[in-house]
Amino acid sequence: MVGFDGSSVPQSVDYEPISVKELLIEMKDTSELLIDLAYSAVLHQSDDLAQEVLTLEEKMDVLQMRARMSLMMAARNPSEVETLAPVLGIAAGADHISDAAADIAKIVLEDIGLPEAMRAALPEAVEALVRGEVADDSAFAGRTLLDINLESETGVRVIGIRRGDEWILNPGPGTTIEADDVMLMRGPEEALADVYETASGEAYESPEPPESEVDDLERAVDSIILMKNLSELAVDLAYGSILFENAELAEEVRNLEVEVDALRSRFEAWLLAAAADAEDPVSLRGLIYLGVSTEMISDAALEISEGVLRGLDIHPVVELAVQESDEIITRTEIEAGSVLDGTEIEAGVPETELSMSVIAVRRPEEGWIIASDADLTLQAGDVLITKGTRTSAEEFESLAKS
Repeated sequence: MVGFDGSSVPQSVDYEPISVKELLIEMKDTSELLIDLAYSAVLHQSDDLAQEVLTLEEKMDVLQMRARMSLMMAARNPSEVETLAPVLGIAAGADHISDAAADIAKIVLEDIGLPEAMRAALPEAVEALVRGEVADDSAFAGRTLLDINLESETGVRVIGIRRGDEWILNPGPGTTIEADDVMLMRGPEEALADVYETASGEAYESPEPPESEVDDLERAVDSIILMKNLSELAVDLAYGSILFENAELAEEVRNLEVEVDALRSRFEAWLLAAAADAEDPVSLRGLIYLGVSTEMISDAALEISEGVLRGLDIHPVVELAVQESDEIITRTEIEAGSVLDGTEIEAGVPETELSMSVIAVRRPEEGWIIASDADLTLQAGDVLITKGTRTSAEEFESLAKS
């Protein structure tokens, strides 16, 4: 890790007998949280959120090194080498996502800046996420998440907790909230405001993205937003391809990576054209950072799914890690007459009260359909690849049965 003063401050890492599965779970959850935090830091121009990104990046560097050590210890014969080789790609991909998120965070921390048009466009592409420090007299302090029951009562989900130097990336019902905890929460903005005030004792200030005439930057900004969405979709599909050993999903990851590369090329051309008319072309540097870093995320997704693309057997430990991570990926088949038979989904979000996202749909007569690209009416026989919390996934599965 390199500090902002240029000094090298790497953390010493010694070998510990840690489960590869646990390392992969933590790396997957950390990389996905980093993407959320990084773009939210840019949207809110928040030094606090950006600093949390760099703290998590340091953690990821340690996880990556420990994963390498554990994998070297685990390979005992050629057949195990073949099944463990893709695991190295998965670990490296998660680490590269971490590096990309850190570069995005530095747009804020190093005051690189973004044109107002970009910040005006981000709210539609970034889910509301808030960082709050639990006050000593907070009504949450000393209580478990099950007791507080935030997700059911408010729709707000605690996606991570930092307690001093330690992170809780998968807070479950039994996790106790303590004073001085830093909570990372996601949910509807109105509900987030109340939860934030209860947790921190401070009034929540909603960010006011600037209104801006987009002018020549319109196409460049739109392409960055599309690149972000496609890159995040590629990551989800990559993990889905591993969990279900599905070469078709892995091929979709490759197609998305190619599309993101093409978008970046067009984005750079539009940005150069806009710079010619900009009063201060230097102010566009942040867009360059975003473009490069967003493409790195799609490249990392391809790296994660490479083992599936090459037809290598996936070690069972990887499937277990994806199944047991924070936000799980599931495969659901819709039965005739079920609640989901005839349900509409728009941009991947089904018309249900559950916080599940449909990543892809396999329809017998059409093959795979990327859900974010189309509005669909689900029908019997559809096979869905979905993402959400464990509780929501179980309820969603029950809705698919007649």
